[in-house]
Amino acid sequence: MLKTTKKVIGKLNKCYALAEINMGDSRSLLVGAEKEDPCFRYDLDGNYIETLWEEPGGVMTLEQYGDAVLSTWKFYSPNNSAEAKIVYYIKKEDKWECNVLCDLPFVHRFGILESNGKHYLVACTLKSAHAFKDDWTCPGRVWVGELPKDITIFNQDHQLQLEALISGLTKNHGFCKKDNTALVGSENGVFRIYPPHENEGWRYEQISTQPASDMLYEDFDNDGISELFVLSPFHGDTISIWKEGKQVYEYPEKLPFLHAIYSGTIHGKTYAFTGCRQGNRELLAIHYDDMKKGYVSEIIDQGAGAANCYFYQKDEKNYLLAANRETDEIAIYELEETC
Repeated sequence: MLKTTKKVIGKLNKCYALAEINMGDSRSLLVGAEKEDPCFRYDLDGNYIETLWEEPGGVMTLEQYGDAVLSTWKFYSPNNSAEAKIVYYIKKEDKWECNVLCDLPFVHRFGILESNGKHYLVACTLKSAHAFKDDWTCPGRVWVGELPKDITIFNQDHQLQLEALISGLTKNHGFCKKDNTALVGSENGVFRIYPPHENEGWRYEQISTQPASDMLYEDFDNDGISELFVLSPFHGDTISIWKEGKQVYEYPEKLPFLHAIYSGTIHGKTYAFTGCRQGNRELLAIHYDDMKKGYVSEIIDQGAGAANCYFYQKDEKNYLLAANRETDEIAIYELEETC
């Protein structure tokens, strides 16, 4: 069981994207907004440090690369993201300066992988175009490219060039990283992407045909084989766990608009943290119980409506940062295992 202590550290309209960054010897947390609102930085205790930018927002993903913070820009919703792009911010003196890395309409998630001392960007577009609201007739893609050590060479007039690795992915929404690979989830299933290695170029494999709004790929039962923890369908209501192609668990209740998802290990147990944005707006912790030989769940919070969450540790304590989008609430939950 987890003993949970909640602390609300701030308010941000439609808070959404989360990340941890390192500046010198200092770790800190970023919280970006879905709409035309700021991005805040906090220390690991939840104390406000600074505002990185005021607008334009539309931040679906944040990730550090060297001294830069990469961010999606102007992805406001699936129906309002044709002007989306990836930008980077670098702090000079007391100001965070912004430049364009690449224009990429409908870009939703991205991540950076490392292989043979080189770094690579994997960027996913939710769709490729639309003619009307909720038009999904133009599927999304996975875009890839190599990042130079110095990305300050890129700007609006000289952008990073990407190539399409996978096309035809409907509702291309899910993204996570595992062992320096990227997993992408869509209505078509889950794909695992491998960066170039030695004499081998980019490659990918489909590891599941289960429609996935988002997913984790972790060894929850500690037997050396990873399980696929899936939220489905797109912005759906079903939590399931799959092992070697077979379903081994399904959460007994339907949770509308599942969205938040992250994993973390507490005292040797790997937890999946997940939350929904409608209904009772639960935030859950799910793990495999060795004694019961099955998965168990517990509610961390209700009513807040997390869009995303992020697990981290500090001073041998465990924390879950949540962007509670439906209540504009930025919260930190201290998690203590009691038995």
